[in-house]
Amino acid sequence: MTLPFFDAFASMPTLGIAAGVLLVTFVLGYTGAPLWLWAVAGAVGLYGGGAPTWVWIPYGVLVTVFNVGPIRRLVSSSLMKLMEALQFLPTISETEQTAIDAGSVWMDGELFSGNPDFEKTLNQLYPELTDEEQAFLDGPCEEVCGMVDDWKVHQRGDLSAETWDYLTEQGFFGLIIPEEQGGLGFSAAGRSAVVQKLGAHSVPLGITVMVPNSLGPGELLMHYGTEDQKEYYLPRLADGDILPAFALTEPNAGSDAGSMESYGEVFKDDDGELKLRLNWEKRYISLAAVSGVLGLAFKLHDPNNHLGKGEELGITCALVPTDADGVKLGRRHDPLGVAFYNCPTEGEDVVLPIDAIIGGAEGAGEGWTMLMDALSAGRGIMLPAQATGGGKFTTRVAGAHAAVREQFGLSIGKFEGIEEPLARIAGYTYIMDAARRYTAGAVDSGEKPAVVSAIMKYNTTEMQRDLVNDGMDILAGNGISRGPSNLLGLAYQALPISITVEGANILTRTMMIFGQGAIRCHPYALKEIEALMDGDVEKFDDAFWSHVRHVVRNGFRAFGLSLTRGRLASSPVSGPAAPYYRKMAWAAASFAFFADIAMGSLGGALKRKEKITGRFADILSWMYLGTAVLTRFEKEGRDPEQEPFLHWSMQYAFAQMQEAFEGLFENLKVPGLTWLLRLVVAPWARINTFGSMPDDDLGGTIARAIQEKDGTREWLTKDLYVPDTMDQPLGELENAFRLSRDAYHVGQKIKDAIRDGCLPKKRPHQLLDEAREEGVITDEEYEIVHRADEARERYIQVDEFSLDEYRQGGMFPGSPTERGALASGVVQQSGSEDLPAEELGDGIPSSMGDGAPSVSDSDSGEEPTDRSEPNESA
Repeated sequence: MTLPFFDAFASMPTLGIAAGVLLVTFVLGYTGAPLWLWAVAGAVGLYGGGAPTWVWIPYGVLVTVFNVGPIRRLVSSSLMKLMEALQFLPTISETEQTAIDAGSVWMDGELFSGNPDFEKTLNQLYPELTDEEQAFLDGPCEEVCGMVDDWKVHQRGDLSAETWDYLTEQGFFGLIIPEEQGGLGFSAAGRSAVVQKLGAHSVPLGITVMVPNSLGPGELLMHYGTEDQKEYYLPRLADGDILPAFALTEPNAGSDAGSMESYGEVFKDDDGELKLRLNWEKRYISLAAVSGVLGLAFKLHDPNNHLGKGEELGITCALVPTDADGVKLGRRHDPLGVAFYNCPTEGEDVVLPIDAIIGGAEGAGEGWTMLMDALSAGRGIMLPAQATGGGKFTTRVAGAHAAVREQFGLSIGKFEGIEEPLARIAGYTYIMDAARRYTAGAVDSGEKPAVVSAIMKYNTTEMQRDLVNDGMDILAGNGISRGPSNLLGLAYQALPISITVEGANILTRTMMIFGQGAIRCHPYALKEIEALMDGDVEKFDDAFWSHVRHVVRNGFRAFGLSLTRGRLASSPVSGPAAPYYRKMAWAAASFAFFADIAMGSLGGALKRKEKITGRFADILSWMYLGTAVLTRFEKEGRDPEQEPFLHWSMQYAFAQMQEAFEGLFENLKVPGLTWLLRLVVAPWARINTFGSMPDDDLGGTIARAIQEKDGTREWLTKDLYVPDTMDQPLGELENAFRLSRDAYHVGQKIKDAIRDGCLPKKRPHQLLDEAREEGVITDEEYEIVHRADEARERYIQVDEFSLDEYRQGGMFPGSPTERGALASGVVQQSGSEDLPAEELGDGIPSSMGDGAPSVSDSDSGEEPTDRSEPNESA
C-alpha cells in the first residue's frame, strides 16, 4: 500500500530534500522550538523518507521518554545522581548565596538570554533631572566648587572649615535621605549628577559627599532600621549634625569581607538588659575620624542564645556612637596624598544596647544580606559618577590644551599623534556618560542590578584610568609639574583609589561580573543548582531540559547570525543605530552559547578559571555598555553631532568583544572538542569578526570636535563646574582656549590671502602687521591674535618653587595651619550634642559624639585639640 503523499516526497530531488531538512532543522533550532515540535518534524521526515518499522519503534521510544514528563524525570533523576557524584555543579557557600540572591536581574538577564529584547532595553527609563535637582546642581554645587581650591586642599590635607560648614548647611550629606526625614530625597540620577560635578572639580570634595550618600548608616537605616532608629538618626544625618562612616574592611578581610574577624557578643548586664560587647580592628574607613556614628559590620555570637537564633548568628551591622567608651579613632591613612578622611578604627569591649543593631534584635545576623542588597545598586551609581566626571573634566582640559599649546607653528591637536588619545578620551567619556544615566534610570525604576553595578564600577574606573593617562600624555610638562596650575596631576594621583575600593577591579572582573552573572543572570543555572541542593527532581527536570533547549537555540542563532553577520536579527529602530542592534544580537547569541559550553565543560571548576571568566566578563561588559550607547543615541533624538560618537563607541565596543572572543577560542578547553575551537572556530572568528577598532578618520572627527568652541564640547562635558574668571587654572585655560580659537580663524584668513597671492609665503604670525595694512584682517582681529598669544603664554607656564619653599614643604600636604573639618561645625555639632536618653527612643544610645574632642571655633583664638594620636575614649 502506498502511503498518502509518499510519491510526492519520493519524486523530490535529493538535493531539494536535503535542503528542506536543513532548513526545517535550522528554523526549529533558531526559534528554540519545544521538544514536541522537534518530534513532529522528525516524524514527518521519517514518513517522507519511507522509514521502515524498525526505525519507527526506537524513534517512538525516544519521543515518549523526552516528551512525557513522568518518564523523562527518570532520566533526570539519573542525571542528578551523576552530577552529584562528579561534583559537576559548583558548591555555593552561605555568603556566596547571599551575594547571588542580592539585588535584581535587569538588562543583564536580557544579554545572558542570547536573544535580547531590544525593544525592552530601549524602553527603559533614561532619566532627566528634576527642576529641584538641576537647581541644586546650578546653585549650591556651583557655589561649593567655587569655594574649593584643590591645591590648597592637597596642602591642607582637608577641605576648609568653611567648605565643611557649607556642605552641612546646604544638605549635601542628606542627598539620599527622604524629604520627610529632613533630607533632599534626590533620585539616583540626581545624586549621580552631584557627585559627578563635585568629583570632577576635586576628588576629596566628591568623596566627602559621596560617602554619606552611598553604602552606610543612612542607606541601611532607610531600608532596614527600626522606626526609632530612623526617627532619631535620619534627620541628624540629613542636616550634618552627625556625620556617618561605615566600617567593613579589615587587615585580613578585604575583598573577602565574609572572613572578617571583628566580633560582637550578646550578654546580659547586671540589670538583666541585653547588651552587645564589640571588638574590632578596621582600616580604610572613609570619614571615620570625623564621624559621629560608625556603621559597624561584625560577626555576632550569642553563646547563651538570648535572641533565640542560635549561637552563631553571622555578620551583623550596628550603629556605634563614636564617643562610646572603647572606640579608638583619631588617626588617618594617607591614600596617595589624596586629602579625604580615610582612617583606621578600633574598638575594645565597646558595650551598646542590643537595639544598636540596625533593625533591632530582628536584624541580628542579617548584615551580609543588608550589605549585598545595598551594594547591588550603590556600586553602580557613585564611583561611576566620579569616574564620568573625571572623564568630562579630562575631555575639556585635554581638548582645550591641544588647541592652545603650539609646537612647530601648529596647535598640537593638529598632529595625528595627539588626535589618537584625544579620540579615546572623547569616546570613553561619551560611553561612560551613556552608561551612567542608563544605570541610574534602572535604580530609579526600583531595580538593584548587582551584576550591572559590578560592570559599571569596573569599566568606568578603568576607562577613567586610561583617559586620564592619555590626558597626562597630552599635557606633558604641564601635567607632571605639581602645583596650583596643574589641572590633572591630583586627579592622576587619585586614580588607583577608585580602582581598589568597593571590590578591587581584578576581583570584580574575574569573579563578580561573570562568576556571579553566570549563576544569577542565566535563566536556568541557578534553578539547576538549587534543585540539586534540594534534591528536587521535578524542579531539576524542568530547569535542565529548558537549559538544553536554551543551548540549542543559542547555538543555531550564533551560527545563523555569524553566517549573515547579524542580518537575520531584527532592529527596534531604523537609521544609523540599526546595524549595531543586529550585530549586538549576534554577539549576545555567541556569548550565551559559549558561556554554556564553558559551564558544561568545566562545571564547578569554571569559577577558578579566572582568565576565562575575565574574558566572558569583558564581552558582557561591552554588550552592556554598547546597549547604553545605543539607548543614549536614540533617547537624545539621534543628534547628528552625536553620530560620530555613536559609530566610534560601537566600533570600539565590538572590537573589545572580538578580542575577548579570540582569547576564549584560543584558551577554552572542551573535552573532545578543543580541536574544533582551535582549528575551525578560532580561524573563522578571525576572518568573520564582530568588528575592528575605529579608523583614523573617525577618531580624527571626534578629536577635532572637542577642540572647537561650543557645540560638541559643551554637551559632551555638560554639568561640569567651569569658572568664568581667570583666577582659577581651568578659567585661565578656558580663556586661552576661546581666544586661541578666535585667533585660529584669523590665521585662516591670512592663509587664504597667501594662497590667493595677496600676501607673501610666510608663517601667518609673521604677516600680522602686513595683513592689517592690506586690509586682510581688521584691527579687532589683530588684537585678538595678540590677546590670544598673551593668554597662551600665561597658560603654558608651570608652577615653580624657590629652594627654600621646597625645602620647607611649601608644596606638600599639611603646610597650611587651617584645621579643616576639625575646626568646622560638622565636628563641633556632633561632638557637643548630649541629649537625654528619653529623647532617643527605646534602645537608642544617648552618646552621639563624633569620635573626636570638641574643638573651638577658629575665631576664638583657642588652639584646637591635637588629634594626631589615637583617642582611647573618643
